[in-house]
Amino acid sequence: MQQNSFTITLDSDQQDRLVGHIQTGNYQPVDVPHAVIAADIPNCRIALFKSGKCLVQGKAAREWVTFTLEPLILKEARLGYESVVDPESVSEHMGVDESGKGDFFGPMVIAAAYVNRERVEQLRRMNVRDSKSITSDKRAWDLADEIQKQLKDQYAVVTIGPRAYNRLYASMRNVNRILAWGHARAIENLLEKVPHCPRAVSDQFGPKRQIEQALMKHGRHIELVQRPKAESDPAVAAASVLARAAFTKALKRLGEQYALTLPKGASEKVREAAGELIARHGPETLVDTAKCHFRTTDLVLKAAGADRRVLGPEGQAVSKPSTRSPASPAGNAPVRNEAGRRNLGNEGSA
Repeated sequence: MQQNSFTITLDSDQQDRLVGHIQTGNYQPVDVPHAVIAADIPNCRIALFKSGKCLVQGKAAREWVTFTLEPLILKEARLGYESVVDPESVSEHMGVDESGKGDFFGPMVIAAAYVNRERVEQLRRMNVRDSKSITSDKRAWDLADEIQKQLKDQYAVVTIGPRAYNRLYASMRNVNRILAWGHARAIENLLEKVPHCPRAVSDQFGPKRQIEQALMKHGRHIELVQRPKAESDPAVAAASVLARAAFTKALKRLGEQYALTLPKGASEKVREAAGELIARHGPETLVDTAKCHFRTTDLVLKAAGADRRVLGPEGQAVSKPSTRSPASPAGNAPVRNEAGRRNLGNEGSA
């Protein structure tokens, strides 16, 4: 049976575009309770509510979504036929994604989210998408809360605090190996809740065997799928939001602990904050607040008249110059943000 009703949450820009489109187009205005604007075209009614949700109903709803809503309002193809284009995206599986990998301050967070067909439809109605497209931390936190309610505890979050991260890097000397370890832990933790899950999907960041080798008894039989732009998968998008929310909340708490705003990324503002942190609490504080293999560490230590010796063994490892293409992951790469059972915290053991 053809779907004749679509609900999609619009951001403020999309709402403005829809209102302008209806006001200037060949639409018949109608009164709908609690709607900002509502209108009819033959065999279709469009209503935008104060909540930001747009409801499209009628025999011509699919056609309007495909040829008007997506290209003119959403500016992307998203609704109505995802299961035809990518049938695996609505099948039972989990998605895995991380946040904080390219941020000097704060932890690395890896999240896993389990979905089935019903949940995929729920996530799409909620407009769940890659967290990199969400510009507000508050919006990410709110959306993560909604996702957690929909997933009913069938998700997992692994938070690797700075001190634990620095120990791991000193041992592994490779960001992707840490990431594979974190992915494996998130998969294992979620499989304890949904042992029947057949497949795990993630972005492609390194050899798949790194995750396979890190999996333990629960995960040895799951199918691992790595692919570019995996955030288009609803489960990966949900994991992306969960990881982003957990990372930014942890970064906020870390800043409150030291009475200092700790910016995301690895910019000049980050270096200034690191310098202030050192001035207030000493250079050794970086081990508990930052990913010390970043080149940023050497810059701020030099400015403070110190060097890596003050960081102890956990802060001695340095990112190697990348020999990969610019698109390949690197220890001091640009931010790629884009969570719960296991949390290593700032003092957690790796």
